Amino acid sequence: MTIPREGRIIAIDWGEVRLGLALSDEGQRLASPLETLTRRPGKRFPMPPFLALLEHHHPVGVVVGLPLTPEGTEAAAAKAARELAGTVAGRTSLPVELVDERLTTARAHREIQAQGGSTRGRKEAVDALAAAVLLQGYLDLRRGGAT
Repeated sequence: MTIPREGRIIAIDWGEVRLGLALSDEGQRLASPLETLTRRPGKRFPMPPFLALLEHHHPVGVVVGLPLTPEGTEAAAAKAARELAGTVAGRTSLPVELVDERLTTARAHREIQAQGGSTRGRKEAVDALAAAVLLQGYLDLRRGGAT
């Protein structure tokens, strides 16, 4: 199932503890940081708060970041992200697409620093911004633009 070209899209920037979330506008032109969900290490994805966000924002699809190694191969984190994508697809009936998330957190750090801010003590903000970087790249690519 493919994500429709109109309507909001929600993105998940996968992490073992924190999961950054971002949301697009209805026209799928702009991604904005939404929220960060936290889970205890080794525990499942926090599905109830995620489902509440879906109910509130009514997205038409979900993009899940696929954490690849710098060489572009998959390691344990990528397997976990694939499992998350499958779980989200099964629980929501929304189309889910996996997208390479290499360097999204580094880009989020650079964005914050470029604006004169500090990332110290702002892990949640960085994770939500990393999800927005991921989603913006996806939106740009779908429109045929540069990432």
